[in-house]
Amino acid sequence: MADDPLTGFVRTVVGSGVPILVLSPHLDDAVLSCGGLLGWAGRRAPVTVATLFTEASPPPYTLSARQYLKQTGAADAEELYAERRAEDRRVLELLDVRWRHAALVDGLFRRLPRPRPGAQRLARLLPEVAHVYPTYRLHLARGRVSPYDAETLRAVGETVDALLPERSGGLLLAPLGVGGHADHVLVRTAAERSGRPVVYYSDFPYNQHAAADARFTGRHRLVARAWERGLDRKAELVRGYRTQADALFPGGRVPRVPEVYLLPGGTDEAWPAGPAPAPRHGIEIRTSGGVS
Repeated sequence: MADDPLTGFVRTVVGSGVPILVLSPHLDDAVLSCGGLLGWAGRRAPVTVATLFTEASPPPYTLSARQYLKQTGAADAEELYAERRAEDRRVLELLDVRWRHAALVDGLFRRLPRPRPGAQRLARLLPEVAHVYPTYRLHLARGRVSPYDAETLRAVGETVDALLPERSGGLLLAPLGVGGHADHVLVRTAAERSGRPVVYYSDFPYNQHAAADARFTGRHRLVARAWERGLDRKAELVRGYRTQADALFPGGRVPRVPEVYLLPGGTDEAWPAGPAPAPRHGIEIRTSGGVS
C-alpha cells in the first residue's frame, strides 16, 4: 500500500540523510507534539531536538510564576528547571535523538532587558513591573511576542543558524503556536524568518482545546497531515517529564491522539542531500541572548 503524503514526505527526508532540527520552546514540547515521529525518525536519521527556553531566573517571582511553582510542587524555580533539563535529557536519549539546550529564560521568568526608569525599587514589591510578560493570561498566553523580546528572537535565530547551517540542506520542525503562548509564537517566528524549509507541528495538548492561527496557515498555504506511528509508546515518554505531567494531564491519562504536522503545498519533491551527521551527544549551548 502506498504511503500517505506525510509518511512519504518523511521517508524522502530521512532517506536523503539530511539533518532534521526540531525546535522545542520548552522542556517537553517536542515530545508532547512529536514524540511518535521522533521515535520513528530518530532510529533512521540525524535528528536534533533544540529546546530554547530551558532556564528560570532567581526571585522575586511574579504571581503567575509563583502559581506555576505551586502547581508543580517546587519552591525554587532554578532547581525546578535543573530537574526539567535532566528529565528532557533522559527522555530524548531514549528516543535516540541528540539534544541541545539553548539556555534562554522561559517567558514566565523573563525580565526586561533594561529596567524601566525608577522601577527597580518598586520591582522588589511588585515583580511584574520588571518582567517582559507580567501575567500569564493577559500577556504570555495572548498569542503575541512582546517588543521587548527582540533580542530573544535574535538569539533563537542564532541557535537555528548554529545547529542547521544553510549549506546542510536540512529540515526544520517548528511549533505552530496553537494556544498562543508567546514563547511558541516566538520560536515559530524565528523558524519562519530562517529561510529554511519548515514543517510546523500542532502544539499538543493545547490543540485539544484551541485552534490554529488561520491567518498564518493560510499565508503559508499549510496543509495538515496526521501521523499515527509510534503512539503506543508516547504516553510513557510524556510521563518521563514527571514535573509537568500531572499538571498537564490530571489523573495521569495521556490521551492517544494522532500528531498533526502542517506542510506547505507541493512538498513531495526529492529532498537535497546533506553532509554526514555529527556524532550523537548532548551539549548545552549558551547564546548571547540568554539570561542566567
